[in-house]
Amino acid sequence: MVDTAGTGGTMKSSVNPPPLTRSQFITTTITPTAMAALLAAGGALAAENPILPALSVTGPETMLVRTLHEIADSRMDSALSGIEQLLKINPNFRLAQLIKGDLLLARTRPLSNMGDTAGFPQEHVADLREEARARMRRHRESIPHDMVPKYLLRMPLEQKYAIIADTRQSRLYMYRNVNGEARYFADYYISSGKNGSQKLKEGDKKTPVGVYFVTANLPREKLTDFYGSGAFPIDYPNEWDKRHGRNGFGIWLHGTPSNTYSRPPRASDGCVVLANQDLDAVGTTLQVGITPVIISDEMEWVKPGDATLLRHKLAQHLESWRHDWESGNVDAYIRHYGRDFSSGNQNLAEWEKHKRRVKAGKNWIKVDISNIGMFLYPGRDDLVVINFDQEYSSNNLSNKMKKRQYWMKENKKGPWKIIYESAA
Repeated sequence: MVDTAGTGGTMKSSVNPPPLTRSQFITTTITPTAMAALLAAGGALAAENPILPALSVTGPETMLVRTLHEIADSRMDSALSGIEQLLKINPNFRLAQLIKGDLLLARTRPLSNMGDTAGFPQEHVADLREEARARMRRHRESIPHDMVPKYLLRMPLEQKYAIIADTRQSRLYMYRNVNGEARYFADYYISSGKNGSQKLKEGDKKTPVGVYFVTANLPREKLTDFYGSGAFPIDYPNEWDKRHGRNGFGIWLHGTPSNTYSRPPRASDGCVVLANQDLDAVGTTLQVGITPVIISDEMEWVKPGDATLLRHKLAQHLESWRHDWESGNVDAYIRHYGRDFSSGNQNLAEWEKHKRRVKAGKNWIKVDISNIGMFLYPGRDDLVVINFDQEYSSNNLSNKMKKRQYWMKENKKGPWKIIYESAA
């Protein structure tokens, strides 16, 4: 539902940070090392990380990280000046407010923990600590230079960017289309479902995992303040979700209320939530009906050669399917479909019967496909979503459409088969 609450192989994002190299975050004092412990929980200096967010090098998160490192270096006056500058730009950045409060309070007494302030709701402080950890993890774990996202096998020419949301690391990645291949562009902190990922049903407050596409652009003026600067609905539940009985609706990418800069890592009813200025930056790249939003609970990268091998194999299968359809050989054509195939209300037997009846009225068939996109499903090596433009003509019919197919391996060593097909 719509959010209504405040190597040759794959490389996966770390589930937990490595052992701390300084005092434990929970037990250190802030004078001068409580914030230093936060850095230990988060990792290395942003400046030491060769890959920084391309669109936010001087953004709020980078300013926050710089402040924390100044605290770790005992440059407290500079840290306070930096955090005050950050709050002038983003006065509703609650994590920055908490750090400023700690810096001021630490002048009078040592603090046993980040946000060690009497009377402040500790559940709110815990949320802010989790946000700090999530933001710092990004500046510890660099994005691999020599690897690409496992999911982006091929980007169609019309698609300018792709979005990947990693719910475990609270991060959204943007990749740019460079001649059909993915190139890192930027990344941002996000919030997702209160109860985690793998959405199953309406109201479970989980974020879905899968390959989705932007379906609309809802501007601020059509929304309440809760959704911030805008919203981009996605097509959950998709056909794979429906096949597995998953339901619910209203999963969006959206912003934050005007009195809130960002929300904790687990704070939505299933939506993916960004700070408004981040949503604005991402929103300029989104294309309704075209941009994929791939949501995963563990980001995975592969060597470019691995993606190329699978992409070529799938392209051969797709071309073989096109050729067999055009040839009029229904037996060869049907062999591309899996036993569990469906399209609308038709199963494989009904699909075959329909195609044989159609073929009987054709003297010739011409099929052209172009603008092909291929997206590997998160958490699986045997399921791929393929989109393409199809131009069909025959002696008695001509049409053009965007088509979507799900291709799946029926067993580990078996061939790829189509298990779902329809207009996109």
